[in-house]
Amino acid sequence: MKRRLLLMLPLLGFLVLMLFLYLGLGLNPFHRESKLVQDARAFPAFELSTLEDPERRVDESLIKGEVTLVNVWGEWCPECKREMPQLLDLAERGIRLVGVNWKDTREKGLGFLDEFGDPFVVNVFDPDGELAFELGVYGAPESFLVDADGVIRYHHTGYISPSDLRDTILPEVEKWQ
Repeated sequence: MKRRLLLMLPLLGFLVLMLFLYLGLGLNPFHRESKLVQDARAFPAFELSTLEDPERRVDESLIKGEVTLVNVWGEWCPECKREMPQLLDLAERGIRLVGVNWKDTREKGLGFLDEFGDPFVVNVFDPDGELAFELGVYGAPESFLVDADGVIRYHHTGYISPSDLRDTILPEVEKWQ
């Protein structure tokens, strides 16, 4: 009897492992809580050039003064193209947007904006991912809602769909204005 139980242990262990793997596959990696939001952290310090003008340097003071949606995007990102109509809609509503062009070349980034539109008041050029790293970005697009004091209040991972815009982004902007 004990011998049978010992022989069943590997099978039982395998079944438990399979259960954990199955449950893990059901989790959505885009629904994660940002530590920056949980701790109400200030937008990270940075000094980078703009996408449009390599001589123009900007820093974190760019984010302060009014509620701003900071959107991390790249020309290579198909979901960034899909969300551009929603970002253009936000800009038309008078919501301030700052872009962070991540891991791109100037030529490709500017070409993207020519083709899909430019809702951003400024595009920070982050070819090496320095600012994106400080923000904890692991994939584009990602967006950060920053209040007038420069504190990150909301983090959206992935594509902003029309329903995300209506049900989440606009209410969050209104909350912090």
